[in-house]
Amino acid sequence: MNSRQRRGVLLIVLSVLCALGAFAGVLSVISDVKSKVGPEVTAYRVKDDIAPYTTLGAGQFEKVTMPERWLSENAVTDLAALRGKIAVTTLRSGSLLQSDMIVDRPALRPGQQEVAIMIDAATGVAGKITAGATVNVYATFEGAREGDPDQSKIIVTGARVIDVGKLTSLEPDEDSSRRDASEAVPITFALSALDAQRITYAESFAQRVRLALVAPGGDTAVPEQDRTYELAKDK
Repeated sequence: MNSRQRRGVLLIVLSVLCALGAFAGVLSVISDVKSKVGPEVTAYRVKDDIAPYTTLGAGQFEKVTMPERWLSENAVTDLAALRGKIAVTTLRSGSLLQSDMIVDRPALRPGQQEVAIMIDAATGVAGKITAGATVNVYATFEGAREGDPDQSKIIVTGARVIDVGKLTSLEPDEDSSRRDASEAVPITFALSALDAQRITYAESFAQRVRLALVAPGGDTAVPEQDRTYELAKDK
């Protein structure tokens, strides 16, 4: 085989290799296109920002579809997964819902019941109370008769918050103890029957109901003599 023939064979081999490379590239592109336009799956996107510990519902999310290859393994594809769940952190608008963004809602203990009351947003919550928090509940009352001193009382200690609702505008009501409050937040507690009565009484008849956040692991007990306060008796 002379040099010209060898060059010819070499060119043929190079041509075959280039053709194989081009063919492999075409197959890769076709495969990639197929994966992009292939089977689509359902996912859910957050409509608006959701605060931590908020109870979740289907109305807070919108359905989207996307190629299966782009969906993470922990993406939520069925809103039934939201049942009994709360947000574990702030869920940002436009984010895809994933299982590590949600946790089980705190459960009631034996003998407890859920009780929800409206708390003045400005004086009672101020954005610091979240589900899972422990609070002491204070209420201020006018004197029972003319001349009797006004009192501040600790109505419930160690109340466990299990849900914080959405900010709600209040209509002025001359008969309401919150007649000068403009906005309130529904707070749901896990309480014993007696504490539930105390807190609903305070909501109905107190001038103000305030929540005092207790530090995690802190002592919620308050001595009986310190549960009622009158300005005249302050030493």
